[in-house]
Amino acid sequence: MGGVTMGWWGRQWIGVIAVLVWLTLVVSISLAVRARWPDRGEWSRKVVHIGAGPVVLIAWALGIDRWVALPTAAVATLLAAVNHRRRLLPGVEDVDRASYGTVAYGASITLLLLVWWPWEPLVVASGVLVMAFADGLAGLLGPQVASPSWTILGQRRSLVGTATMALTSLAVLLALAALAAAGGQPVPTPAAVVGIALAAALLEQVAIGGLDNLTVPLAVAWLWSELMVA
Repeated sequence: MGGVTMGWWGRQWIGVIAVLVWLTLVVSISLAVRARWPDRGEWSRKVVHIGAGPVVLIAWALGIDRWVALPTAAVATLLAAVNHRRRLLPGVEDVDRASYGTVAYGASITLLLLVWWPWEPLVVASGVLVMAFADGLAGLLGPQVASPSWTILGQRRSLVGTATMALTSLAVLLALAALAAAGGQPVPTPAAVVGIALAAALLEQVAIGGLDNLTVPLAVAWLWSELMVA
């Protein structure tokens, strides 16, 4: 029994250390981006936004347990809230608008872990990775590429940003569906995957105070879980 217990704890420590190393690397890159382009605060923030997503894949690959993942995510969310208020790491929060997106992002990951981890890691991954990659890239490309734009509840949205959100969401979900199918796991149909990607793009339109960082991952994960077929 002692050997089994030590083996379990050993795996958990390896997983936590791997996650911490990855996040340290992401934050370091974010701070370097801010130092190199101080007038582009959104860039350093998006590095964290995109870079945090693969954490769920690391946790899945290394078998991090629920009772290790949940407190870790909750503490990370708390630290994000403190940083939002105190700006201890300005590269993570240096934006020119009021936004609780980083805190909402951590809260959504914590909720996803609470509901589905570790029984449905693909469900968790669907929500987290769509938020990380699709929303992150949309936030980077939308303001940089000229295209028709509109305003929803005071938030500017553009054709390039919305298209990036939809297409990247679709690519992420199709990749996860292929991974699930290869492992003989139930997945949404191709039509359902397209519908989930479109739902993510629609929800991203309403982003008051970073609200989409909560609504998009939770909705994507819930739809994935509800639309899975054997």
